[in-house]
Amino acid sequence: MSSRIMVIDDEKIVGDMAKISLEEEGYEVETFLNADPALKRLQETGFDVVVTDLKMKGIDGLEVLRTVKQNHPDTKVIMITAFADLDVAIEAIKGDVFDFFPKPVRIKELKASISKALSKED
Repeated sequence: MSSRIMVIDDEKIVGDMAKISLEEEGYEVETFLNADPALKRLQETGFDVVVTDLKMKGIDGLEVLRTVKQNHPDTKVIMITAFADLDVAIEAIKGDVFDFFPKPVRIKELKASISKALSKED
């Protein structure tokens, strides 16, 4: 069974590029422009990895991280942000983020991180 990846980013191009690239690797990918419908979908069906933007209208990436870890502790969360500041990175790491990338994220690095996340058995 292929691994399921959720991508949440308010920039449609980011989600589209991630979906195309990750599906080429054989992953099942669902993309969302904001966190609200994404978190509802997560309740309906599990995902192995959630890739989320940090700064979004409404629910931000840190809130996504907290919600995922609270309800789906085995799901790995990878955060990407155009606003990579140290305080946020520290807060994300404390929240058990698996990886953290500044934008623009290189798809090769993202693929490598997802692969690593999926190979780690907790």
